[in-house]
Parts: sequence; structure tokens; C-alpha cells
Amino acid sequence: MQFRHEHKHDINYLDYLILRSKLKAVMQPDLNTNEDGKYQIRSLYFDNYRDVALQDKISGINRREKFRIRCYNKDFNFINLEKKSKINGLCLKIKATITKHQAAAILDHDTDWMAKSEEPLVVEFYSKMKSGQLKPKTIVDYNREAFVYRPGNVRITIDRDIRTGLFSTDLFNPDLPTVATGDQQILLEVKYDQFIPEVIANIIQLDGRRQTAFSKYAASRIYS
Repeated sequence: MQFRHEHKHDINYLDYLILRSKLKAVMQPDLNTNEDGKYQIRSLYFDNYRDVALQDKISGINRREKFRIRCYNKDFNFINLEKKSKINGLCLKIKATITKHQAAAILDHDTDWMAKSEEPLVVEFYSKMKSGQLKPKTIVDYNREAFVYRPGNVRITIDRDIRTGLFSTDLFNPDLPTVATGDQQILLEVKYDQFIPEVIANIIQLDGRRQTAFSKYAASRIYS
């Protein structure tokens, strides 16, 4: 497990068109993408009654973590449990595949089985649910284009149409009503290990586009 650099930028539609064209020329599309080069992500985030994960993000706490259940393209046959940690500005994501039945059990507060799981992340999540009283809080949906570059283990994603499921945590509802998370609708994320190759650094130079601390989870919680 290795912590990685992660930088986010707000971009406009013109930025998006220019960047996408340049990235396609030098980077490979992520294996998850479909025929049009995109895929849809749905994440269900967990927090406790004091909203610790939300408050830590808003306050910029140096060491923080959050748990989520994630699926792709509304295909509920492949689901991940994920923990994302941030320490000293570096990020680490750990994930474990779970079944739809297991995800449904978690949402129904049927969690005793988790303590006996062979997946360390599932056991840790169980412990955090019990000790920290973590509960489902909100759903975030968005469309993603992702590109990878082997040197530096670079991954660049462009997320659009970021939406929240309001007060619903109905993970398996393909027709879940959602609303846009404010004015921010295109987010560029750049992730890499120790260094970012010059060819990639030159492509993502964005005049006047400041780095942002935008959080999809925090933005979605404005409604709940």
C-alpha cells in the first residue's frame, strides 16, 4: 500500500474539451470505460451522528478517513467497499469486493457476519461501525472519464454531472432522484506516486485554474 499525491482542479467546459483531446493523445483509457470512454459511479458514504468525516473535511484535519460503498454503471453485481485516508496531504485508497447481498445486509444493519470476514477492510469497517456508530449518509452519482500513464503511475480523471441523492441512501435504485451539487460540475483529479512526468505536467497546466479542495461527499451534504 502506497500513499499517493492527489490534486483537484475546477475546470470549465472549454478546459474539458482541450484537456480530453490532449490526454487521449498520450494516455491510455482506464479499463473500466465503456465505448464512449466514460463510466458512471455511484458512491454511498458513511458517517456518524456527529458527522465526523464531514467536519474533518471542512476543517482540513490533517489525518482523516471516510468509508463508502461504490458500484459502477448501475451494475450491482460488482460492488466495492472502500476506505479513503488522507495524511499530510497524501491519499490512500483501500478496497474490498463485496456482494450485493452483503451490501444490502450492511444497509439493513445486519452486520455480525462482518466480524468473521476474511477481508481485513470488512472487519475494520465493522469495528468502525460499532465504535464510531457509522451509518449511511448520502449517495453521490457522477460520470467519469479516466486516463492512465504507466511512468509515475499517473491516473487522471474528469468527473462531470456530480449529483446527490438528496436524503435517500437507496443504493440499488437505478432511478433514484438526484440533484446537482451546486455550481461545480466538472472536476479534474490528478493522482500519481512519487513524480508526475513532464509530458503530463505540461498537458494539465491550466492558466488561472486554481487547485481546489472540493469534496463530492461534502458538496452532497449541503442538502442533508
